[in-house]
Amino acid sequence: MSGASAAAPAGFHHAQRAELAALPVEVAPRLLGGLLVVEVDAVVGSESVGSEVVVARLTEVEAYHGRDTGDRPDPGSHARMGPTARNATMWGEPGHLYVYLSHGIHSCVNVVCGPAGVAGGVLLRAAEIVEGVDAARLRRPAARVDRDLARGPGRLGEAVGLRHPVHDGIDAVSGSERAGVRARLLLRDEPLADVATGPRVGVAGVAGTAAFPWRFWVPGDPTVSAFRWGRGAAVLE
Repeated sequence: MSGASAAAPAGFHHAQRAELAALPVEVAPRLLGGLLVVEVDAVVGSESVGSEVVVARLTEVEAYHGRDTGDRPDPGSHARMGPTARNATMWGEPGHLYVYLSHGIHSCVNVVCGPAGVAGGVLLRAAEIVEGVDAARLRRPAARVDRDLARGPGRLGEAVGLRHPVHDGIDAVSGSERAGVRARLLLRDEPLADVATGPRVGVAGVAGTAAFPWRFWVPGDPTVSAFRWGRGAAVLE
């Protein structure tokens, strides 16, 4: 496929807001095997000279709920205490991308989802770059092998070219342009049948234990990131 506005390839369709309006823990496994298509304008001086397209096949995701969302509080969520300037995108319309900065360095990408009036997001933890590998390699020169180009949420954001704060809130349903970038989310017509689930990676306390088995991944896929306990989580298991 080419850019973010291109027709969906066979077996996929452009995500619709209604498909993302359920709770994040319900939407998350539905994203596996889907495609995130990101088209970045190439600019020389002040003139556009074309675009680079990177397509990432999603292999690992994590669900995060906001305050008053679902049947229990999610202490691991950025939106656990309510709306803030940082998490404002999480409270908005499903299908936008919440792009936040982790450890002051890494831009991490989430698909906003959930019923109207509540916050929620699905963190895109890992993916296989299936198109635009050369562009991803230029953005991720530290990756020794291609499976590591988007193996982890910070690496994924870097590989596809999404950056905090300029791309926070970009609409992956309409594909509208923001700061020289267009993004589209494509879902599989037939959801993957074989999905693994377990605790979220590196989340502190009870939020990172089996009490929240809200990490979903494609079993055996080499691009899935390595699991590690968050601070104090292993003690609570």
